[in-house]
Parts: sequence; structure tokens; C-alpha cells
Amino acid sequence: MGCAAPNFSELNPRFGKLSTGLTRSDSEEMSELGSIDNPVKFKDQDYESLLQKCLRSALLFSDTVFAANQSSLGIPADPDPKKAVKWLRPKEITSNAVFVEGTMGTTDICQGQLGNCWLLAALSCLTMHPTLFVRVVPCGQSLSESYAGIFRFRFWQYGEWVEVVVDDRLPVREGRLLFSYSRTTNEFWSALVEKAYAKLIGSYGSLKGGIISEGMEDFTGGIAYSLPVSARPPRMLWRAITAALARSSLISCFIHATSVKDIGIVTSEGLIKGHAYAITDTDKIQKVSEEVFLLRLRNPWGFVEYCGPWSDKCKDWDFLDNAQKAKQLAKADDGDFWIGVEDFCRLFNTVEMCSVNPDSMSGEASDDTATPSWTLSSHQGTWVPMCSAGGSRKYPRSFWKNPQFQMILSEKDVDDNDYGEDEEGEEGDGEEDEDVSLVAPASKTGKQGEKKKKCTILVELLQKYRRQKDKINFLYIAFHIYKVPSALQEKPGSLDQQFFSNNRAVARSGKYRSIRSVWRKVHLEPGSYAILASTFRPNQQGEFFLRIYTKTGNIQGFQDFPCTNNYSAMVMSKPALPEDQFRVQKWFDEKAGSDDRVNAVQFMNLMNSVLEKDYELPLETCRQLIFGEDTGGRGRLNRAQAEKLLTSLRNLQSIFFQFDEDSSGTMSPFELSLALNAAGVECDSVVEQMLWERFGAGEQYLPFYGFVSCVARLQVLFDLYESETNPEVKDKGINAWLLRLLAV
Repeated sequence: MGCAAPNFSELNPRFGKLSTGLTRSDSEEMSELGSIDNPVKFKDQDYESLLQKCLRSALLFSDTVFAANQSSLGIPADPDPKKAVKWLRPKEITSNAVFVEGTMGTTDICQGQLGNCWLLAALSCLTMHPTLFVRVVPCGQSLSESYAGIFRFRFWQYGEWVEVVVDDRLPVREGRLLFSYSRTTNEFWSALVEKAYAKLIGSYGSLKGGIISEGMEDFTGGIAYSLPVSARPPRMLWRAITAALARSSLISCFIHATSVKDIGIVTSEGLIKGHAYAITDTDKIQKVSEEVFLLRLRNPWGFVEYCGPWSDKCKDWDFLDNAQKAKQLAKADDGDFWIGVEDFCRLFNTVEMCSVNPDSMSGEASDDTATPSWTLSSHQGTWVPMCSAGGSRKYPRSFWKNPQFQMILSEKDVDDNDYGEDEEGEEGDGEEDEDVSLVAPASKTGKQGEKKKKCTILVELLQKYRRQKDKINFLYIAFHIYKVPSALQEKPGSLDQQFFSNNRAVARSGKYRSIRSVWRKVHLEPGSYAILASTFRPNQQGEFFLRIYTKTGNIQGFQDFPCTNNYSAMVMSKPALPEDQFRVQKWFDEKAGSDDRVNAVQFMNLMNSVLEKDYELPLETCRQLIFGEDTGGRGRLNRAQAEKLLTSLRNLQSIFFQFDEDSSGTMSPFELSLALNAAGVECDSVVEQMLWERFGAGEQYLPFYGFVSCVARLQVLFDLYESETNPEVKDKGINAWLLRLLAV
């Protein structure tokens, strides 16, 4: 049996569905918006309608969204007028221009005057897998048939496939394409893919300098990860790469540059430091009495090749007959070359892989060609300063405020003797937020030899939109996984500060790292778990995408834990103080009108005569409190109502004092959440964020009267929801109701 398909959702208030996000399994997404068959239209540009419009008007498409100008280039203009950039269509560059000449291959892609070898190496890898390639480059595009100067390409972006439309005007300098080009000079598909990706990110300049794993993920929707070459013996590494290629994994490699000055340096073996190469094939050759294990690499430059053993001009090939030799060797200095795996391990440092499914990540050969049985659940989320951006465990007062997700695992897919060590992305440099002793060790079985049930999961956290225009600003990110005890599983509300102070994580992604994604594959005992996604420092704004793969075998379901209100029991049930009863009676005797009621101004003066000076209420807050009572529409309070409100305000002030830990007279969003809980109100992070936007007015701190207004508004909305009879409203739930009406 496979591991149970988990029950994932952001804790709204805990383990509820992510209100602003997306949760689905792969089996459900075929017709959904964002699937490969129904991609999101980037900037709402629809390819088919634009194409037909151009064909009817007999005008070539000119893209106004990604215009042919300096802004789209994203690089400084050359002061030399002779080097001015012109934007030309392919047939203005060469009269016999074609979209594809023959078949697409690695030699179609050569790097121009832009440091985006990472992207082009990923694209070279993609050409080796036709079924994956046509996802990115849809068929039926041409520079002749039904030509209108418009093309479309598809890229994966954080759980969705996005279709990007471009015109075919390309930047040219001194008669040559400025950026990517094909060795076949009249072929233009690779230059147009590059333009579409530049449009998606913001500009060509934004493609300069990157990690190949980004490109591989965006071309496949797979999971990218690094493998240090030294992690495995050469022949074991060769087998892992061979198996991964057979499973349609994209693979690249590079040599570390020890300093910025080393980047681009060509070594004595003809290899380039700090440069991304694509690994496109493997082979095994029998040479006399020994087997030679080879890897085929591609330099995106299209020239500068390895010149060591088994390179194109090496005499090692002479023992093969001419037919075999011709099959193995392509044209000289085309960027493709072979290298023995032992030399590869000696000269290269890191292999980057991108697997379309978790089974491919094992890197081991398998006879099982069946479709892997995994279920994918995904979530969109945000880190909001002072609200849901709690930082790492170094900040225990706010760590618990990070977005929390529930994961319920029931049935095993491996026994304790069937799995090895948990797999995780390469550690590299990063920030450590805790002593490793704070990560719980694997628990031992009660009896020696007894098998434990284990469930396999793979979790990946990606931060979104950090590569924009000419800036790349990755936050340090990580995730932690905690076991939730049975006593807390039915309790609404997020796991609190005390829980995280008293419990260790059972797994984590590793150090906080300043890269786009971190991942880990772990084996956990059946049970309920919480996953926390966080940045290293608190109050850092950001968006993220979390995806969790689990073995299938059980029905996946979702629970929605609504916001709850126990205000009456926690605040209003406390009896009035005798002195307050006397003060209200005396005030009404002196100030009340003929109807024995007081208006908003009189009520404000009464309340402020009791509350401390720094906590006095403005008139507008008093009006809000009055209209929360049943006044018959008159906006005036009777004695009992005034006494009840005064008692509630005293209790709210006590709660405010309790959680205003720095005695500033104000409250942060983190403190607001605790104060609301103490007042009997449990809200999810999305509702809390809306409350802060509504009552914090963009400020970082909330005064007492803002806290009172917040609570009063919530009570009115809870009461209105209880009296609502519309079944459609009830079906959507209290969380949706609060979000809609808090914005009014």
C-alpha cells in the first residue's frame, strides 16, 4: 500500500484550506486553468484570438506588452551609434528564415552576448526529451504557413503552466542576433523561446546570472536538485545519470569558480569555470579488455570544447571502426563532446538534475516503467511582515506565526529496513537557525526487530518572483516538519508558541538558503504533522509555493476549520464591578435624556472617565460599539447596555495590557493574534491580515481603540453570519464571509 494521500492545507486557523491558494491533485488538473492543456494566459494575451486578428487584418503582430525597446532589453545602451540595437523579424535578418530546420537538437542553441548559460543549458537538456519539449514549444508554429509574426511558448510557474505570447522582432547588433542564436543560421526557435522567457521574467537583462535548476524546473514543472560529484563513486554516478536520463530527467553540471575573477576562465582541459553544461547522453564502450563509461556534454556557447581523453580529436576513438566513430562523434567544435566518467568526476564539482516525478530522483536503474504512483498537493502562500512572517526558530515569539500546513499520513509504503537516509538538497552555504539537537532523532521501535510503518513524502518550498527586471533578491528560506500529538489534532487554531517551544522538528529542509527552492525527501511514521514555511529573519515580505508529493493509495480529503468566536464566554460573561455599576447609575441619573438613554458623546465621556488616559476611546469607536448593540436604530444606549459595554472594555483592556509586552500602549500584529485568542476569537492568518489592513491603517502598531474596533467589528460580523439563512453563504463558510465584509 502507498502512503495516504495527505490532508494538506494552511492553518486557517489551523489545518484549514488556504483561502488564497490552490490545492489539487495531479489527477484533477487536466482541464483546470493552469494545466498544460489549459495554461494561464500571461498578461491576458490569448494566442488564438491575436493570431486570427492579425491574419484577418494582414498585419504582423507587434507586442505592446514586451515592446521592442531598451526597457525590454534590460541592459545599458551602447554609446557607440554603430552598435545600436535594431529589432528585426527573422525574414529581415535572412530571407530563408525558418522556425525549425529539420529537427530540434542541442546544436540549435548557442549563447549570445548575455550571461544566461544556465537557461540555455537547461534548454539544451530539454531538446533531448521530445515529449517534454513540445510542452514548452507547442507544435504547428511556422515562419511561413499561417504566419502573422506571433508565437507562443509555455513555462511552468509555481504550480501553473503559463502561456507567453511574443512577436518575432529580435534584438540585432551589427547584423547579428544579440542574444541566443542557432548554429543553423536561418533557424530561430531558440531565440524566440529566450525572448518569451525574458518577457515572463521582465527583461533580457534579468536572465543574466542564474542557477540552471531554475530553468529546468520552469521547462518541466519537475523538482530540481544538486548532487555533489564527490557524493558517489564514478561508475555509480554514471549509472545514476543513465537511469535519470532514461526517466526523462534534465541533467547539467558545472565547475565551481572559487572567485568572481575565475568565472569564464578556460582550463587547460578546455573546460570553463562557473559555466553550465548540459549532460545529454551516456554510453559504454568496450575497449580491448576494459569497459569505458562515457558522458556526453554540451557547452551552450556552441564552441570551446573539452580536449582531454575521449574528446572529439582524441586518438582514443581510433580503435573503433569508421561507422561507430561517425555515430559517436559530431562535427568538431560544435559544443558537444564526450568525457570519461573518471575524468568527469575529477574535473567537475556538481551535477544538477531535474526530475519530473519523485521516482526519478532515486537515480537508480529500475525495470519498472509504469507510471509512478504519487499524489501532489500544492499551496500558494505569503509571508506578510508583522503578521505571517515570523522568521526562524531564533525568534521564538514569532516563529509560530509562520504559515502552517497540515499533513496526515496513514498507511506505510516502506518498512524500516527498506529505506536509507533521508534525501535533501545540497546544504551549501546558509544560515543555521538552531542546534541540530532541536531536530528530533528518529524514534526507535519498542521491540528489537519490530518493523515500523513508514510513509515517504517529498516536500519542496519555492519562493516566488524574486528574479525581476535587473534584480535578483532571494530570501533565506527553509521549512520544518513537526509531529502533532493526538490531543492537539482536533483543536482549532494554529499551533501556538508554547507548542514550538516544547517540541522538536522531526525533519527540516536543512539550513536556511538564499536560493529559489529547498526540498527534502523523508520517511515518517503514520500520523498528523504540521509543516512550517519560513524565512530566516522575521518581517520579510514574500510569496511562496509549497508542494508535497506522497505515495498514493488512500482517498485524499480536506477539512476546513473555520474561525471561531467564544467572546461571550471569555469577555462578556464576567460580572460588572460594584463601582462600575454605581458609576453608570449616577451617570445616567445626571446625563440621560427623557428616554433614559445616552448618546455617543455621553457614552464616550462615561467610558473615558473610567479608562486610563492613554487608552481613551475616540467618538467613532464609541459609535461603533453602540451600533453593535440592539438599540432599535436610535444610536442610544440604555443603562444595562452601557454597563455591559463598560465591563467588556475593562476586560479587553486587561487583555491588551497582558499582550502589550513592551508597555508601549500599542500592539503588533503578532500580539494582536494572541490578544484575539485570549478574547475568545480564533482567526486564520488571512483574516488576521485583513483585520490589520482594516484597523491598523498601514501602521506597524495598533492602539487600544483600534483593538476595540477590531473586536467590535468581528462580533457584529459573527452575529450577522449566525442570522444568515442563505445556503450559498453558509456553504462558503465563516472565513469567506469575514474576508468579504471586512473589506467593506
